[in-house]
Amino acid sequence: MPRILIVDDNDDNRDVLKRRLERRGFDIVTATGGKDGIEHAQADSPDVILMDMNMPELDGWEATKQIREQGITVPVIALTAHAMTGDRERAIEAGCTEYHTKPVEMDKLLSLIEHLLSVS
Repeated sequence: MPRILIVDDNDDNRDVLKRRLERRGFDIVTATGGKDGIEHAQADSPDVILMDMNMPELDGWEATKQIREQGITVPVIALTAHAMTGDRERAIEAGCTEYHTKPVEMDKLLSLIEHLLSVS
């Protein structure tokens, strides 16, 4: 079963995504922030990373850059409530594979995850 790493500083967001994805048969690992996310990306070998972009201490932009600098190539989906012009491009430049806005539309997110798993 594919493993998904959810990196989000908001407990409620993380828990809701975790439960909904587990019901779909995914193995879920969670991280509470950017630094924790980098450690889990190294240690837990996820197949996909869902990265909240706006976190204190170490945001998703920098965490994704550091994950890529370590040679980790799994798909990273940026999750953000800030859908400003240029944010998608900024996420791709940081190393994200795809971009999805919050609130999460689960059907669209699942389609995106399944697509990325099929091509990686």
